[in-house]
Amino acid sequence: MPKCLKVVIAMSGGVDSSAAVFLLQKQGYEVIGMFMRLANNSDDEQAARRVCAKLGVKFYPVNYADQFKKEVIDYFLESYARGLTPNPCARCNRLIKFGALLKGAREIGADFLATGHYTKTQKHKNTKTELIYKLYRGKDEGKDQSYFLYNLTQKQLARVLFPLGEYTKEEVRKIADKAKLPYVKKESQDVCFLKGDHNDFLREHIKLKPGPIVALTPYPSALRASPLGKGRKMAESLRVPLLAKEGLGEVIGEHQGLPLYTIGQRKGVEIGGIGPFYAAKCDYKTNTLYVVSDRDDSVLYSRELIAGDVNWISGKEPRLPLSCQAVIRYRHKPVKCKVTKPPSGFKSHSVAVAFSQPQRAVTPGQSVVFYGIRRAATNNAHANYNNEDEVLGGGIIAA
Repeated sequence: MPKCLKVVIAMSGGVDSSAAVFLLQKQGYEVIGMFMRLANNSDDEQAARRVCAKLGVKFYPVNYADQFKKEVIDYFLESYARGLTPNPCARCNRLIKFGALLKGAREIGADFLATGHYTKTQKHKNTKTELIYKLYRGKDEGKDQSYFLYNLTQKQLARVLFPLGEYTKEEVRKIADKAKLPYVKKESQDVCFLKGDHNDFLREHIKLKPGPIVALTPYPSALRASPLGKGRKMAESLRVPLLAKEGLGEVIGEHQGLPLYTIGQRKGVEIGGIGPFYAAKCDYKTNTLYVVSDRDDSVLYSRELIAGDVNWISGKEPRLPLSCQAVIRYRHKPVKCKVTKPPSGFKSHSVAVAFSQPQRAVTPGQSVVFYGIRRAATNNAHANYNNEDEVLGGGIIAA
C-alpha cells in the first residue's frame, strides 16, 4: 500500500484555505492545518480551528509575529519612507509562507506545503530529462495570484501544492458551503496588517513633512483666477523660490508628506477643491510633489524600466534579450516587452525592460513580473497550459 503523503496547509480562516483542506482530504492526503499568528487575528484563528475540527484535521498555530513585523511590516514602512511603493505580499510569500512556514512543515515531516493561492504548477522535463517545475496563472483570471509568487524557486515548487488552481472563486465558495465549513465570510484585504486606511497607517508610523505641490503642466486658465495666486507666497514661505526659475511650474498647494503619494494617484491630491491633479513625481531631495492635471499626461508614461532582485522560476537566467510579457502591478494588463541586460552600474540580478507600448505609472518598489507569450498550439500533454500563462520570473522596479 502506497504511503499516505502528509501535507501542511496554511490556514487563514477564510473560504479559500478552508476549501483547500477539504479538497486535499478528498485527494487522499493526510492534512495538517497550520495557522500563522502574524498580528491581532484571533477571530481568523478561531475560524480556522473550527474548520479543522469539523474535518478531523490536526490544527497547530505557529507564531511568526516577530519575524513578520521585521521582514514585512518594517520593510513596508521603510520602503515608503525612502520613496518606494513596496509589494508586501510578495515579500511575505518569499520569507514567511514559503520560507519559515515551509521550513516548519518539513521539520514536522510533511511532504508538502499547500496554500489557498489561485495559481497552478506543473512538472515538465527539459531536453536533458531534468525535472522542472513551472508556475502558471490560475483558472480564475479575476482572482489569479501568480503575480505575488514570482520569487518561488525550484526547490520550493517541488514541495508546494496549490489545490485551487483549477477552480474559480465561485466554485470554491460552493465547495465550502456544500461541505458546511464554518469559515470567515468576510473577504481578506490586499494588505493583511492594514486594519484601516492605508495612509492613516503611514501617518501613525512615519514622520511626515509637508512640502510644496508644483504643477508640471498648465492647468485650466479658469483656475488661475482662483486662490492659486497664493502659490508664489507659499513658495516663498516654503523656501522653494527656484522652482519658477527652473521652469518646473508653479507652486499650487502643499502636500502632507511624500510617502502618502504614489505615481499616477489622484486620491489625496486635493488642492483647495480644484483639480483633478495626479501625482507625477516625488522629489525627496527638495520634498516636492509634482503633479499634472491630465490623467494621461505623457509625463506619467514610461517606455522602459530597470528591475533588481530578479528571480527566474527555472533557476537559470534565460538567454537575453528575451521577448515576453510584463505585468507592472497586480491586475495590470500584460504588455509585450523585451528584457535585456541592464546598463553598467546596476547590481547583479538586474535587468532592463523595454515595453512595446508606454506604460502608465511605473512605480519604483513595485514588482514587475514576466509571463510567456502565446505560441502555436501543440498536441503535447501540457497544451492546456498556455505559454502566456506561465510565470517566468520577476523583480523589483528600481527605476
